[in-house]
Amino acid sequence: MPSHLFADRPAQPPEPGSVDALISQTRRLRGDVDAVRRDTVVDDDDAQGRWQRALCDLAVHHLDDLREHLGQLKEGLPPVPETVAFPQAAPEIAPEAQTRVGSAEWNLLTDEVSWSDELFQIFGRSPESGAPPLDELGSTLFSEDQPLLTAWVTACLVDGRPIDGEFRIVRADGRVRTLHMRGEPVLDADGCTASMWAVLRDVSELRRSQRAVRESRDSLQRQREIAQTEHRLAVELQEAVLPPWRGSLRFPQSDAGTLDVAAHYLPSATSALIGGDWYDALELPDGCSMLTVGDLTGHGVTATSGMAMMLGALRGMAMAGIAPGPLMGWLNQLLETSVQPALGSAVCCRYDPARRVLSWAQAGHPAPLLFRRGSGRALTPPEGVLLGATSGASYGQAEERLEVGDLLVLHTDGLTPRSIEFSRADGTERLLALAPRLSAARSAQDCVRLVVEEFGESEREDDACVLVARVGG
Repeated sequence: MPSHLFADRPAQPPEPGSVDALISQTRRLRGDVDAVRRDTVVDDDDAQGRWQRALCDLAVHHLDDLREHLGQLKEGLPPVPETVAFPQAAPEIAPEAQTRVGSAEWNLLTDEVSWSDELFQIFGRSPESGAPPLDELGSTLFSEDQPLLTAWVTACLVDGRPIDGEFRIVRADGRVRTLHMRGEPVLDADGCTASMWAVLRDVSELRRSQRAVRESRDSLQRQREIAQTEHRLAVELQEAVLPPWRGSLRFPQSDAGTLDVAAHYLPSATSALIGGDWYDALELPDGCSMLTVGDLTGHGVTATSGMAMMLGALRGMAMAGIAPGPLMGWLNQLLETSVQPALGSAVCCRYDPARRVLSWAQAGHPAPLLFRRGSGRALTPPEGVLLGATSGASYGQAEERLEVGDLLVLHTDGLTPRSIEFSRADGTERLLALAPRLSAARSAQDCVRLVVEEFGESEREDDACVLVARVGG
């Protein structure tokens, strides 16, 4: 704000052409920002979108203010009389622009008060009602802001301190506005305070936009903190539920026909949240072995807790001797009556080492792959729909006789991207193409490493599990 203390010469206006260029640049930039704001789609659950939209709103307000100030700069200041006086009115604002700035002057010697037309509009007063004297200005303020304005005016008139602060007013129509006031004392020839001059700016929309940015940023930060906490809980729950073993396991510990088992969990490449994928291998009381992989829809603690429930039920029923087909039916009923509705896919295998027979069932899941003597194929799946999809669904059961050296690969469908170029083989074909290398591997753990090397760097949209079991002699 230009100082009016002993002003004795007019201010030199800037070159009109340079200001016109700045106004044109500001108008173009405002249009670009407004286009971005219109293209920002926001819904109630999108904190990131709300934050972006609020920032665009704030930028638009700043650019509107900048264009208005440049317009005033182009018009120049009104002439200043040689005697002690005060600017009579703020420069005219274009009719299409919203009124945001007005000026006022209070003469302490004559009690004369002068308000610009813009200031009357800001306060919602008619010029016919007249401008209020300085000691009545506080009556338009919020009660808690009145002492603040009184202290500012006293410091300005008594100590010569400039005013630079904000307060809230209540207009006659009941609307609340936030004003920013910058004022200075004007001294007479003897150095005494003769009057006070001020410029008041309506910053209500600007402060509202700033609050929106702050609130949306805080909401986004809270959502990030919640997501981090949920991720940590999901990881801890997953680590507590999935088998803790590393390397290969042998089921049973002795006798012919043992299984060499290894597995691995591959996190999603596009999501920070843990999914509901599981794998498990368990030695049963009758000497058989249980192998399973599966997946529940969703991510985060809900999916992981659902996975824990399903895996716990599956282990219990397998230990009780329930065969894979009926076991899938019970899992379907469990998921159907769960508090958290979800869909799941699973494959469950029961291996009898004495007969080298694999009994298995599936629920909307990729079939196990059988590798034998350097080639591989997918087992023919028995009947089975997704878990939780149909009430009272029945699940078929198939059997496959295995040989020494056979290799079983079980995996969830998140192993490969859902959208694959036509030039690339799908997940099953890519796994089957590994047959020569898998057959030459020395252990189940080496086979898992080969699979992870093939698929570990893929841009998977979901989590995945892979389990490998090799039949020993």
